[in-house]
This record gives sequence, C-alpha cells and structure tokens, in this order.
Amino acid sequence: MRISLIGMSGSGKSLWSGKLSDHGFKRFCCDEMIASRLSHELRKQDGTTMDLGEWMGFPYEKNYTSRESQYLACEKKVVTEIIEHLERNDDSPGESVVVDTTGSVIYAGDDIVSKLRRLTTFVYFPVPSEVQAQMLKQYVATPRPVLWRELFRKSSEETNEQALARCYPDLLRSREALYQRYADVSIDYYKRRQEGFGVEEFLRDIIASGPVKRNG
Repeated sequence: MRISLIGMSGSGKSLWSGKLSDHGFKRFCCDEMIASRLSHELRKQDGTTMDLGEWMGFPYEKNYTSRESQYLACEKKVVTEIIEHLERNDDSPGESVVVDTTGSVIYAGDDIVSKLRRLTTFVYFPVPSEVQAQMLKQYVATPRPVLWRELFRKSSEETNEQALARCYPDLLRSREALYQRYADVSIDYYKRRQEGFGVEEFLRDIIASGPVKRNG
C-alpha cells in the first residue's frame, strides 16, 4: 500500500507516519528532506542548527517572503524525488510506503501533486474548528514552516499577533478546499485520536474507502 498523508502542519501527520514506519512502511518525511537540502541555511554562527520554523519565521518578518519561495522550491524538488522513487519501484509489490507531506504540498503545482496522487492514496487529516485556535497558539509558541501565500494582511490598527489571529482561519479555509479536492479519503480528527484506534484500524478505514494505490 502507498499512502500520502495531507493536512495542516500540526494535524498529526508525522505522528501517524511514524506509527506506519514502525509497522513496516518505508517513510518519506518531506520536512526532514527539505531541512537536509537547506542544511547550510539552517546552521547558526555558533555551529548549532535552527529548525525550519525558526529559519522561515513569521509572515511579517523581513526575510519571510524570500525564504517562503526558497522552501517551496525545495519542496517541489523533494516531492519530485519521491515520485521518481515510486515510479522506479512500481513493480516492487513488497514495499509499503507512507509519504509524510508538508502542509504546503498543495502549492507544489497541480502537475506534481497529481503525479503523487496517481501513485499514492491521499489520506486527509481534517482539523475541526474548535481545535484550530489551539493550533494557532502552538504555531505562535513554536513556529513551523508555514507558507502563507499572501494570505497574511496586516492593517495599520493591528499588532502582528492580532493580524495572525485574524488571518490564520482564512489560511485554513483556503487550504481545506485544496485538501478536500485532492483527498481520496479523510479520517476524522477525533476518530484518529480514539483509544484503540491504531495502525490496523487506520489501514482498515483506508481500504474500506475504496481502491487503494498499490505497487505493481
């Protein structure tokens, strides 16, 4: 079985890709692959390494726009690399794969996203509205590499924090439409957090949703 997990940063994709990896799936973590490509950019003067969220920063910071573009360019290369691996190994029936995509994979371009969707089953992790405020708090406290794509607009009367709080729901709504467009199956937020809902139940739900992408 070949799966791509899609959804907002912080929705639980990495948690589940880790569980699937423990279950024998070959795991491609796009964020880790992007960080590897940007390793020279992430190194601080003291020799330590910053994470991607710290490097990209918030959309109101001066380096954000250029770093957003740099990140997206790397993301396209990483997803293309994964697609090439899947195509090369299309006749290897024993290899199960999970692609832990970034929240911004939907901006990689329709050609790239459609190729990945042709080769993998897109599993969407929706997040209910009552959880989104907590996601914003987590983003502010511990920045993740979030691509705003010009959806952050600050008025002269707002602080940066107020503008983030106002614009974040707009970002989620715009992305939800794209996630839903590409999703082959969605797994409910509360269901995937239920006690006793493990990898077997997760895979059973995917299979029950319809044909899944397999090798060969």
